[in-house]
Amino acid sequence: MRSQFGEQQGPDISEVVAKVGDISRTLIGRFGSGLALVVLLILLISGVYKVGPGEIGVVRTFGRETSKMGPGLRFRIPLVQRVDVVNVEQIRRIEVGFRDKQPVIDEAQMITGDANIVEVQMIVQYRVIEPSKYLFRLRDPDETLRASAEVALRGVVGRATIDDVITTGRERVQEESREWLQHLMDGYESGIRVTEVKLQGIDAPDAVRDAFHEVVRAREEKEKLVNQAMGYNADLIPRARGEVRKIVRAAEAYREQRVLEAKGDSEKFDATYAEYRKAEKVTRQRLYLETMERILGRTPHKVIVDDRLSKSALPIFPLNLPSVSAPSGGAKP
Repeated sequence: MRSQFGEQQGPDISEVVAKVGDISRTLIGRFGSGLALVVLLILLISGVYKVGPGEIGVVRTFGRETSKMGPGLRFRIPLVQRVDVVNVEQIRRIEVGFRDKQPVIDEAQMITGDANIVEVQMIVQYRVIEPSKYLFRLRDPDETLRASAEVALRGVVGRATIDDVITTGRERVQEESREWLQHLMDGYESGIRVTEVKLQGIDAPDAVRDAFHEVVRAREEKEKLVNQAMGYNADLIPRARGEVRKIVRAAEAYREQRVLEAKGDSEKFDATYAEYRKAEKVTRQRLYLETMERILGRTPHKVIVDDRLSKSALPIFPLNLPSVSAPSGGAKP
């Protein structure tokens, strides 16, 4: 019979009961029924085990894997079979470069691609996907995973610059480290799936940490000033272009206005000239009157005297007016 995990199931319960019955009958024949019942009870109790949800029980008979058991209450043959229960849904973790918030300098210190020393701390999260390989392929799977994670991280950091590791390339370093670590664990047939790699702390060694932070702050200040200048440039140039467009539009509008006014004046002159050709005297008189009306309309106070009378008439001074200018042509107020 095969289980849901594709492996051969353990012995059937009826077969186990039959074997136990045979053993019990033998014991009864030799030692009596009381002792046989006690031994039988002990065997039954010690052979029962439980596989919890999300777990797989790997059964070994005389040290060799014979089956896998899913969740539930199970039975094994005491002294003959051994069961290792592995949780395949639990997310496990290991720490690289530190243990319980205490740094491990030998693991943490690494050299970047531009010959700088950094201290890197990392957490690796993983789960078991193949219990048989996890149990039997490696002597210590967790320690192998930790050593492989350190190798992968050193390889990635050794190809990157210090700026990439600390700032812009942090996500890339994590992803490349995860891929490299998974490749190593697949080569070892570890039965482990690396789910996530997270960089916890990246910093310079204590001896140069202050100087390193000064450099970082100076670089950040430089980037801040550059961004401010770029922002000012991005604000000023569009504003100047908008002002240019505004002036151009105003000039174009003024040009259109002057052209229309000139066309209107030209059409008015043509119309007036046509009327003048029809009646020269009347048109001349009308133009004269319109011109005089326009000129005299701008003078608030006027006294008009016939030129023939101005030679013999006494000057008139209107004292109630603020000021009157003498008209040209001999006319006097």
